[in-house]
Amino acid sequence: MIRVLASRWQGSVLVCGKCSKKLDGGFGEKGRTPLVKLLRQALGVKKGRKSDRGVVEVKCLGVCPKNAVVMVDGARPDRWMLVPAGADTDEIVATLTEHRDVPSPSPPPASLPLP
Repeated sequence: MIRVLASRWQGSVLVCGKCSKKLDGGFGEKGRTPLVKLLRQALGVKKGRKSDRGVVEVKCLGVCPKNAVVMVDGARPDRWMLVPAGADTDEIVATLTEHRDVPSPSPPPASLPLP
């Protein structure tokens, strides 16, 4: 039997843990704060399912950029963001909150071969 738990989450953000580990922090004033912790502080996220929004660190998203962390907003799963080390907190939060203003990336034309 599958049990269902209620949650107050209106959205979620997935952050690649492998990228974060490679940067050894990389964010905040001194460059030592992990992106997950920075986002939780900036968005005012509480722990657990009683929060308005969830910030979850996942194992690996498979993109592996250099000097950046991959982040996926659950409200816009078609848009994966590469957050460079040392990026401004306000810019990161603004990117997460601008849902309607940014167009979704279009798929490549059918005539072009995929890499």
